Parts: sequence; C-alpha cells; structure tokens
Amino acid sequence: MGRVQFISTNGKSPPVTFKDALFKGQAPDKGLYMPVQIPKLPPETIISMKSRSYSSIATDICYSFLQGEITREDISMMASDAYNFPVPFDNITYLKHIMRLDQGPTASFKDFAARMMARLMRYYLENEGKELLILTATSGDTGGAVADAFHNIKNVRVVILFPKKEVSARQRKQMTTLGDNITAIAVSGKFDDCQALVKQAFADPELQHLSLSSANSINFGRLMPQAVYYFYAYSRLTSGFGEKITFSVPSGNFGDLIGGVIAREMGLPVSKFIVATNENDEFPKFLETGQYSPILPSRNCLSNAMNVGHPSNLARLVWLYGGNMDASGNLLKQPDMDKMREDFLAASIDDKLTKNTILMTYDWHNLIIEPHGAVALAALEKFNPDGVCVSLETAHPAKFPEIVAEMIGRDPELPDCMKKNEGKEEKYLEMENNYEEFKEFLKKT
Repeated sequence: MGRVQFISTNGKSPPVTFKDALFKGQAPDKGLYMPVQIPKLPPETIISMKSRSYSSIATDICYSFLQGEITREDISMMASDAYNFPVPFDNITYLKHIMRLDQGPTASFKDFAARMMARLMRYYLENEGKELLILTATSGDTGGAVADAFHNIKNVRVVILFPKKEVSARQRKQMTTLGDNITAIAVSGKFDDCQALVKQAFADPELQHLSLSSANSINFGRLMPQAVYYFYAYSRLTSGFGEKITFSVPSGNFGDLIGGVIAREMGLPVSKFIVATNENDEFPKFLETGQYSPILPSRNCLSNAMNVGHPSNLARLVWLYGGNMDASGNLLKQPDMDKMREDFLAASIDDKLTKNTILMTYDWHNLIIEPHGAVALAALEKFNPDGVCVSLETAHPAKFPEIVAEMIGRDPELPDCMKKNEGKEEKYLEMENNYEEFKEFLKKT
C-alpha cells in the first residue's frame, strides 16, 4: 500500500499527508481529517498480536498509516518510549472484562494518544527546525495528558483551556503545576465553549502566523494511537481470530469511540460498539430518531470529561457512514442510519445509576472504578450482549476521590504519578468565554 492520504469530512480541502494532518489539526474548510482509505491489517498480523507486546502492536498500527513518511524502526522506538506502563484487565465474569487504561503517567486513557502524538510531532519538528503552538480544550483528562506529554519538548508551546468549574482539583493540578512551556487557562464556561474558542482560532486568518496545531481529538494524530488498545484487548481476551468482541466505550467528544471504529475498519472483528454517554444524550437520541440536536449548554454530570453537548468527532462517524455534518452539528447529508443501528448500541446513564454502579462493582467484585468507567459498565450491563465484552475504564478512581469515597466508604489509593502534584503550586490564567480576549492573549503571547 502506498502513502496514506487524508481528506476533510467537509470535502472542500485538498488531500494532505499524515504530517500535514497532524500539524494542521483541523482542515481549512473546518472539517476533520480522515484517511482516504483506512489501511487493512492481514488476519495473520492480528493473530500474531497474541504473543507480542503493546508497543509492538502499536508499531504495526501506526506504521500502517505512516509508511512512506517514517521508517518502521523509528516508529518502533517511539512506541517503546511512549508505552512503558501496563494495560491490565479486571474480570467481571468469564466473558466480561474491564480494560484499565488508567496506568499511564497521568492516570488517564489520554496518555495513550498524547504520548505517541508528542513523539511524532517532536520527530518532525527536530527534522525541520520548526516551532509550534498547540491549542487544546479539555473537559478533564486531555489537558493533563497533553501537558505531561509535551512538557519541555523543544520548539513546542502548549495552551490548554478548561472549564473553570467542571474539572476536579486533581485533574486541574495535572495541568497547572508544570509551567515552562505549558500555559493553562480557566474559562468561565463549559467544555463546548473552550472547544469553540480553539476551533475559531484555527479558522482565524489573523492567527495563521502562529503555526497553530491541536492536541484534541479533532487531530487524527490523537485517534490513530487510540486504535491500538482495541487490538490489544482482542489479542488478550479472545481465543482466536474470527471470534467477535463487543466494546462499551464511555463517550464524550467521541475520540475514544472513533479509535475503536478505526480498529474495526482495519480488520478487527468487532460485534458491536456500545456508545455509553452520561445525561448528555444527544447521540442516543440521534441513533434512535435520526434527528440530531446538540445539547447547549451541556449538562453537568459526575463523569465530567463526558460533559459534551456536541461531540466534534461525531462528524467523523457520520462521514464514515456516508453522511456529512458541519462543525455546528447541522446534518447536511443523512448517514446510513440503518447500518449505524446495526453496528452501535447507545445508552444514556444518569448520575444515580453511575453512583450505584460504582457501589455494586465494589460490593460484588471488590473492584474500584470511577464515574466514566461506571457509565461504560452500566451501559454494558444494560444490553448484556453475548460473547467477549470489554468495558473501558478511562481514568484512575483517585481523580474522583469524593464521589468514590461517598459510594465505597474509603478513599481510592493515590497512584505515585498523582502524588507528585499534591503539594505543588498551581499557576493558571482566568478568562471569560470571549473569543476576542482569547485572540488578543494569543497575539501578545
């Protein structure tokens, strides 16, 4: 297969290379980049993953998209450096499992994407001597993961916007205690407001001289590494190639889900994806009715990283099913809803059931989970599909000590990677939800 080309979901921008998609983040026509053709992995490669390490599997996935741009050897070195932490599984039953994506350096599944993305950007920047300003909006864990992954990387500055009242203290400290090339800004608004500010900056011709890029999941460089853990789960939990697997994915901005869909398109035998949302239920309603209405402002729930009223990556899902959705959520062309209903189940889980799932998982299985993982597990229990099932636990319970302690009667143990932030001084800016103010800050900085 030749070099993979990327096109915009809006179809009005010319094809680009992976490197261009990585650094542009968002296409000039405000669409999101997707491969013209998603590369397929041969069955024998997927079978071979049973006996191989996580970083080795990541090398296969990434090289499929990057051949012709980066050598396999260089990708292998990046993957080995990025993935130096475990990816354990907890068994609920013989066929139901929790995949714990909370063992990385910021105790979040965002580490899987941010660490590989940072190494890819550093590779290109070092070879070309360029500078970059990364803008990122976060609803919880993205900010900490991006800050850690890009901290003190030469020629890169990072500005992170987060909703002032909707991240936990421990999530905030992962963004605000690093300093150096990392700037955190608390915005008086919702995550969707932060995301809108970032998108507007990318589309502003007066800021083009700043070499802007994104580390949000609007950037395909974030999604590609997230396909890897779906293959890893399959390699560890199924008996052999051909057996199908179901994933329950806690879904906010839908980057995690699209990573899984990419894995399926690459050849992973997936039975269903369960799209688990909190009370921001715009997607379950869309799947049911075919009518899409963003929730603005988004509803504030315990699973704060999923407080997203209009998921950016839904445009990618709609595109994959033959439709077209613009950046505001307007359906310009309806996707194949019948096919989507074959491939996806969707459930909205309220805070009461989220709490109850944390309690029941501890009482019945002696396992501690946090609100996002609880949303996924509750949705899995609701549908109770046949075959091997995996529920994604996307953050460490210690990030939500008040909620977890309320339900199980004790604080979750704080991992070493979070202990280091506890006594550090926080430094961050505060800003109104005002684009002109944000724009002036960027121009002056």
